[in-house]
Amino acid sequence: MKKYTMLLSSLVFISALFTACSDKKQEVKIEKESKKIYKWKLATTWGPTLSPLSDTPQELAQIVKEMSNGELIIRIDASNKHKSPFGILDMVKGGQYDMGHSASYYWKGKDLSTLPISTMPFGMTTPEFFAWYSYGGGKELTNKVYEKHNVLSFPGGNTGNQMGGWFRKEIKSVDDLKGLKMRIPGFAGEVMASLGVSVTNIAPGELYTALERGTIDALEWVGPGMDIKMGFHKVAPYYYTGWHEPGTDLQYLVNKKAFNNLPVHLQHILKSAIKLTAYDTYVKSYSMNAQAWSKMAKEYPNIQVKTLPQEVMNAMKQANKKLLIEKSKTNPLFEEIIKSQNSFQKKARQWTKMSDYLYLKDNL
Repeated sequence: MKKYTMLLSSLVFISALFTACSDKKQEVKIEKESKKIYKWKLATTWGPTLSPLSDTPQELAQIVKEMSNGELIIRIDASNKHKSPFGILDMVKGGQYDMGHSASYYWKGKDLSTLPISTMPFGMTTPEFFAWYSYGGGKELTNKVYEKHNVLSFPGGNTGNQMGGWFRKEIKSVDDLKGLKMRIPGFAGEVMASLGVSVTNIAPGELYTALERGTIDALEWVGPGMDIKMGFHKVAPYYYTGWHEPGTDLQYLVNKKAFNNLPVHLQHILKSAIKLTAYDTYVKSYSMNAQAWSKMAKEYPNIQVKTLPQEVMNAMKQANKKLLIEKSKTNPLFEEIIKSQNSFQKKARQWTKMSDYLYLKDNL
């Protein structure tokens, strides 16, 4: 009898175990069936192969998918698909896309206050900009800029200090700028135009031919990491150091309604992935520049790295200052941001000099 009692107890235990497992499987099945999948679309300003810029949103989508266990899926549409590389703000604002990856200074024609959220001539370096954005009031001012557009803006990666461009001839004085045909967009283009440069805008695919044939005398692109693929170093021997984009910050735009409709845990996942990919873009850009320059310098020893003469730099600084005063009169928020950045830069630059400049000065 004792043997049968033990056998019965064992059967009851096994039955209960199977029942528990079955219930657990049923719970998992119900949870899986009830879990909502959010499918987003992200539009970029870049073509699909413009690394590292085109890599950033792709990496974001992968990280978000993994961290959310497939709850948030983001489809990336490059500019060759949506055909509107400079329409990202409007498309995200209007809800055609849930997100965008671009750069804030592209919207200056619509809203001047968006301009300094990327970079400004003679402005902050990348570490200085990061510090201003996170701890110097930059985030709050960025929110103030974009709240009227009904979108959220987050840092989307940084190129670091961009080079001043490739020139077919050496610049020795301000007079050498007069009549110079150069591709240089944005606020820097306005600075150069005020000094007599004939500023032009040419499609990226036509830049090499234009420089080679003398249709233009100079152009600004990014830095060695991205310039090397374009081949400018093969036709223009003078490579000038930067002044116009000392720390260009890219941008993630997010439709506010779409973001608010996400569960809180997915909002946190998205913001964490944004931070991670933005940082990685800066690191990747730095690495690409270092490796590409090493290759360029070895294979094309005729390249001459130049800094614009002090006379030219002083003239550009004066032109830049005059333009800032003029622009500030037309847009109070632009003026507020410029003042905030200048104030922070003045303090941060002392530390930059102590920590980076003097170290490099003694160790090059």
